[in-house]
Amino acid sequence: MFWTYAALLLLVFVAASFYGRHRAQQVAVKELVALHSRPGYHGGYLAILATLPAFVLLVAWAIVEPRLLDTMVISANAEVVEGLSKPELQAFLRDARAIAFGGIVAFADAGKEQAAVLFSSLAATSLYLKTALIVMLVAGGLRYGYRSIRPTMRARHFVERTVMGLLILCSAVAIFTTIGIVLSLLFESLMFFRKIPVLDFVFGLHWSPQSAFEGAGAELGETNTKIFGAIPLLVGTMLITTIAIIVAAPIGLLSAIYLSDYASGPVRAIVKPVLEILAGIPTVVYGFFAALTVAPFIRGWGESIGLSVSSESALAAGLVMGIMIIPFVSSLSDDVINAVPQSLRDGSAGLGATKSETIRHVVLPAALPGIVSALILAISRAIGETMIVVMAAGLAAKMTVNPLEAVTTVTVQIVTLLVGDQEFDSAKTLAAFALGLLLFCITLALNIFALRVVKKYREQYD
Repeated sequence: MFWTYAALLLLVFVAASFYGRHRAQQVAVKELVALHSRPGYHGGYLAILATLPAFVLLVAWAIVEPRLLDTMVISANAEVVEGLSKPELQAFLRDARAIAFGGIVAFADAGKEQAAVLFSSLAATSLYLKTALIVMLVAGGLRYGYRSIRPTMRARHFVERTVMGLLILCSAVAIFTTIGIVLSLLFESLMFFRKIPVLDFVFGLHWSPQSAFEGAGAELGETNTKIFGAIPLLVGTMLITTIAIIVAAPIGLLSAIYLSDYASGPVRAIVKPVLEILAGIPTVVYGFFAALTVAPFIRGWGESIGLSVSSESALAAGLVMGIMIIPFVSSLSDDVINAVPQSLRDGSAGLGATKSETIRHVVLPAALPGIVSALILAISRAIGETMIVVMAAGLAAKMTVNPLEAVTTVTVQIVTLLVGDQEFDSAKTLAAFALGLLLFCITLALNIFALRVVKKYREQYD
């Protein structure tokens, strides 16, 4: 229903903008005076008054309504839900809501049926009330805006300030989203570190969260703190990322140099889009390619020369991941190299340097900050990859730098820990948030390093 109302408000916005423009032109002709603002601004003024308050109400209603309905249903069924744990209460509300709106529930009882009837009644009342309020706001905005249109009205100021406020709001959403992500990771990680010492997690050499409650002390609910060591995961992550960058960095950078300085126009028009197609291939497809083609090839090649190669290896995952991130290095480096002023190339040629010498000694040093940024972006992309590692490198947390063995990464373990029904008060589940915080700190350090390089080697050109 939200998107239905949003689409209707969009139609009202378009209609009101045309009507406001027409109304402003009529007023100007009738009173034989010039408008302070152009007719288009008057149309925007009327459209904003007609739809913005209603849209704000619609968004607020979508956020508040589910919680309010849940609270009212819980209050009305206090005897039924009394004694239920939080997961059981959520399951009860989910089933009642599904019954109310025609869903299928595996286990239905009288309490859920009663709650479903109340859900249906409250939802219908909420729908009628929301519709009435939206219609009133739209009608009131149209009426007030229609009466306000006159030659002396400063419609341009109103529209520009509204758009400015919208831009500030969009920026604030991005900022608060980032803050929310960091705080959620931090709070859940602090709960984990209350159960597991920080040093045991950061410097531990053994990772086996599945056995968190096995062995001595399990009957008493004690947790083995020595099995949450993140070092094997970091080693596996760095190993696969290193292989990927060894593949992607030279191929991507050399491709960028060729496309920017050596390739003709027709060749560049064909090669660059084809190269960038790699970035649009789903990662699960890369995972299939790694598991079904690359990994068996590496295993067969290794056995032919007497090496012991695992059916799932870091080398297979790293090679395919390197192919995946080539477009990140190539495309960004190509844009950076093309941004180097032609005057630097001409000056180097005027001093007698060849094209290759110009590229090595002039173009690449000038483009170094951008190239470093491209490499850091590619590294971050490789660190955060999951599907390729799951399908080609396995789930084994090993302390090894042998690329022919199976390893795992931080992101894979995060997914593994959060799959299925989990209790969010156990160390096993909370470990996923600690790993997320650790991964966030690593990528943040990489970005800080990239910013320092860019700041140090940045050149200013006229």
